[in-house]
Formats: sequence, structure tokens, C-alpha cells
Amino acid sequence: MQVAVLGAGIVGLAAAWELSLRGHSVTVIDRAAPGSGASGGNGAQLSYSYVQPLADPSIWAQLPKLLLLRSSPLKLRPQLDPHQWRWGLEFLAACNAETSRNTTAQLLSLAMRSRAGFEAMMATLQPDCDFSATGKLVIYRSQAALDSAARQVELQRELGGAPQRTVSPDECMAIEPALVGVRNEIAGAVHTESECAADCLKLCMALVDALQTRGVQFMLGDTIDGFALRGDSVSAVLTSRGAVDADAFVLSLGSASHTLAQRLGLRLPVYPLKGYSITLAVDETPGAAPSVSVTDSANKVVFARLGKRLRVAGMAELVGPDASIPASRIESLVASTRALFPKCSDFAELNPWTGMRPATPTGLPIVGPLPGTPKNLLFNTGHGALGFTLSFGSAGRIADAINLLA
Repeated sequence: MQVAVLGAGIVGLAAAWELSLRGHSVTVIDRAAPGSGASGGNGAQLSYSYVQPLADPSIWAQLPKLLLLRSSPLKLRPQLDPHQWRWGLEFLAACNAETSRNTTAQLLSLAMRSRAGFEAMMATLQPDCDFSATGKLVIYRSQAALDSAARQVELQRELGGAPQRTVSPDECMAIEPALVGVRNEIAGAVHTESECAADCLKLCMALVDALQTRGVQFMLGDTIDGFALRGDSVSAVLTSRGAVDADAFVLSLGSASHTLAQRLGLRLPVYPLKGYSITLAVDETPGAAPSVSVTDSANKVVFARLGKRLRVAGMAELVGPDASIPASRIESLVASTRALFPKCSDFAELNPWTGMRPATPTGLPIVGPLPGTPKNLLFNTGHGALGFTLSFGSAGRIADAINLLA
């Protein structure tokens, strides 16, 4: 089949990779360069085992602090946008134990498939993307938070997740000596030995090269304006270069998927959660910078080692499609880094970045066909902060769905 993949972020490129492997002819269309959206400077963690959704009952107790503190990692700037308000209300409605458990189960299943797909791709392509498999520590500042995390670990164990364990502060220091400065500030951590990290942008570039070698066509710098319909199917996608015909279409435009879906009279519950990152050159003195991925749960900041660099990412802002980078948010990431790893870098170059993570209220991505939409239009969006992690699992599901259309 001829398949048009709309979107050249990691989610779209992974879908193109899987579809190409299965023998389909693929065209990738995007107005921007591959990986230049939410993929470009993301947190770099491949979090296959610890997939707790943001929509969780614990949000209710944290909400006043998260919304009112100036330095809060979660920020809401109300817009004259019904979509934002509706998304926010749906998110709060999802912050309950039953929804969180169901979402966790589905995310774990998708993540396990994604790990298998990612590892197969890595074995075939062997890309230069600063891949590491040094595990991850999620640190907690209070015993209550650690106890809650332990319950999540037990839930994920029951659901078939990879082995994880809670560890003491001393065990944290043994796993990651660079945390020694906060030994007395943490109650403990969740350690997942099997977690990985990689530079998503570098991988996107490697995938583009490999896909072009395989005959995949790229239309970059072209806006996507809508669809031409024939009966109950899409016959073509309308671009600034003209109509592009295909047998099937995959919508992987991240947070922009909502806007394009509106052209079909469809509301996708996908809203941009704005995040930020910095990327630092590390001091390679042993114990100065972390080699294990670290998540500071209280401040919602992640740290991932990428060769001789450290990626620091965090925050979630519901502020609409605002691509500005306020100095205060970058300063906050620097402060969080200095607090945990004061000797990790000279902080001379920060390489600040912002991106719009496409999130659904529950945290579960939308993958596959939707009722009431053209039968040959598949959706592959709404992965939130887990786009990199889930991309190859989603790709497998999309390819399965495409095969059913053939």
C-alpha cells in the first residue's frame, strides 16, 4: 500500500520505519525539519517500566501548590480557548485511582512492545544516538511520596512490568555516586535497572537517512492544509505543494493533530504540554555528573546522560502554542541541576530548548482508527512525555492496522 505519514517527529518516523519494513511505500510529510518539534530536546529517557500517568489521584493534593507557586513545575495560563478548558476538566476527571490503574496497564503493554521494536531497530540500524542502558532512579523527598511510589511499583509488578525496587538513600549513593550531595534530603528512590536513554534528535536523523535509503519519500517544508474525501475514505492530503494521493494516512503531527482533525469536524483530546530542557557539557571527573538517569519527582525534572552531555528537562505548562523560552524557566532547570549535581558542569553553555508535548487527559495516546472518521485515516498522537518511549510500540500497532486495510 501507499501510505502517507503526516509528521516527522520520532512518532511519525518510527511509524514510517515499521511500515517500510513491512513492504509499504511511504511518504513522510511535515512543514518542519525531522525531529524539530517535541522530539528535538526531550528528556531523552526511555522509560519503559515506570509509566505512571500525570493524571493520578495524587494531583488533587498537589494542585494548589502546583498552580499557585511561581516556581511550580506545572503552570496554567487560561486562554480564551474552549479546547484548553475542556481538556483541563477532562484531565481532572481522569485523576482517580481506577483511571490511573487502567492507563498504567495499557501504557505498560504498549511500552513493552515499544522496547522490542526499538531494540530490533537498534540492532538493524546501529545508529549513533548516545544510547545507554544504565538504569534509572526516581528520587523522592518524603517518606509519604516514597510509600506512594512503592504502591505504584507493586501495581506495575502485578501488571507484568519489568523488575523495580525501592531503595534507601545509601543504596541511591551506591547506584549513582553523583547524588552524594543530597544524601540527607531524600527518603529513597525507585530503581529500575533496565531503563535506557538516548538522544532522540540524533536518532531521528539516523532514521531519516535509513528511510531514504529504503526508498521512503520526504516532503519537508510543506504545510498540510486538509484532506480530500471520497465516500468514507480520504483520497488525498492537501499540502502547499498540492494534493498527495495515498491508500492510507497516518496523522502523527503531535499537538498540531488537533487542528488538522478539526478540518474533519473531529475534536481530538490532545493539548500541548509545554516543556523545557537544557543540555550541558559534563565534567567527566568520576562522581561529578550522573551516569544513571535520574528523575527528581518533587520538582518533576529528569536528567539523562548523553555521552559527554547531560540533558535536563522538565515542567508542564498549559499555555497554548507559545514557543517562547522565559529566562526564569531555564534558571529553574539550572537551579535544579546545581542542587542535585553541583559539580556536573561548568554551566557555560545551556542550549535552552522548548517543545510542545502532545498530551491526552488520561495520558494514553490515540493510536489507530477512530469511530466516525474516514476508514483509511489512522491516528498516532497524544503520547505526552512518553513519545520517545512509546514510539515504536505505536508504530507496530499502526502497521497492524494498515495491514487490516490492505
